[in-house]
Amino acid sequence: MNIAYFLIPKQDTAYLFDDCTVRQALEKMRAHGYTRIPVISRGGEYITVVGEGDFLWYLLDTTGGVSMHSAEELKLKDILNSRSSREYHPVRITASRNELVELAMNQNFVPVTDDDGVYIGIVTRRSIMKYLAYKD
Repeated sequence: MNIAYFLIPKQDTAYLFDDCTVRQALEKMRAHGYTRIPVISRGGEYITVVGEGDFLWYLLDTTGGVSMHSAEELKLKDILNSRSSREYHPVRITASRNELVELAMNQNFVPVTDDDGVYIGIVTRRSIMKYLAYKD
């Protein structure tokens, strides 16, 4: 099983840059209907995945709350630096089947990077399950 077989390439995925505003991030997630989305640097390096819960907990922990106006000033990096949520671990494109399946058991999708840590796409748990179900 080659990871490239399951890869949804970067250009076909939604992702956020770590320097975007919270408002931009929330609007992109809402437009795509996602609850979690990969975050990359402007150089393309994979950083993490951010989810609705990360925004919620940040907003609840911020004294006085956050308005949509202040969300235009707040950067996604602020949320990423303050959170303690579980990481979505990526795999390299050269990872083994076992590595991919192990991560997919606990993540809805697995971010994929090249050997330099540059984000190149995702593999969904659904695509792995579909392959395994119809393999024979």
